[in-house]
Amino acid sequence: MSAEPIIYGLIFIGVLVLVEGLYLVAFGKSISLNSRVNRRLDMLNKGGRREEVLDQLRKEMQQHMNAKSIPLYSLLAEKAQKAAIAFTPKQLIGVMAGLAVVAFMGLTIGTETEPPVRILLSIVIGVGAVYFWVSSKANKRLAMIEEQLPDAVELMVRSLRVGHPFVSAIQIVSKEVKDPLASEFGVIADESAYGRDVGEALKDMAERLDMQDLRFLAVAVTIQQQSGGNLAEILAGLAQVIRARFRLFRRVKAITAEAKWSGKFLSAFPLVALVVINLGDPHYYDEVRDHPYFIPACFIVAIFLGVNLLVMRALTDIKV
Repeated sequence: MSAEPIIYGLIFIGVLVLVEGLYLVAFGKSISLNSRVNRRLDMLNKGGRREEVLDQLRKEMQQHMNAKSIPLYSLLAEKAQKAAIAFTPKQLIGVMAGLAVVAFMGLTIGTETEPPVRILLSIVIGVGAVYFWVSSKANKRLAMIEEQLPDAVELMVRSLRVGHPFVSAIQIVSKEVKDPLASEFGVIADESAYGRDVGEALKDMAERLDMQDLRFLAVAVTIQQQSGGNLAEILAGLAQVIRARFRLFRRVKAITAEAKWSGKFLSAFPLVALVVINLGDPHYYDEVRDHPYFIPACFIVAIFLGVNLLVMRALTDIKV
């Protein structure tokens, strides 16, 4: 066996870097979660009209779930919605196809794999890289929103206590905090300015992001609108609950991290050992490679490794 597995890995990494580069080139640095720039304000400062910016951001936040009818795209739609990927569904599918072509060219140059296998691997790399990229974007974006939310609610409380109405408090949050939460609340502020109910907008945001703390916020605002009461005090208590939940979640995550990484290590170690052994001695498995049970045994081991990952994930997936 040659160094082809390493070449496969390098091509996969290169494809990931390429899709991130295309994303930044197409939509600018403000789209990156690492910059934490308020993208809504950046678009407004560049001369965008408020209505156009609202339509653009709302489209990015909703377009993927509207395209779930596209074959196989439903597997990616929910993650893409949570990540608010600016690529349209058709563009994202086009990116998959383009990356598959790039992967095929890399496999053709760097390996001696048979053409049918190269085609299959290229499709797997192109689709898998985009799915991995979107999934990592979604997880990172949701984690950042969860971290920002307690401070945002406390800022609302301070705004309400000095006399601002709730809509103005949301506008203040959209300007003072960083993305991704800033643009989310900026969209709600703009929608409320055009007549949409704030409680309804918060509820839609909570359902779109599938975040329990946002559901608490939406319910608290809706109940206050219907029944009255001191919203500042309600939100102050909610901020404490959200912050306590966040600390507990972090603690649970730290406690279960060892078990999660143990499961990943135990599943990856046989594969890494296989690659290292074959690089050191390409003829190591020659005596057993032609045995009728060799291929079935490889499939059985792969199944057990996959089951190990799923079981460890289920055991450590503790809801807070």
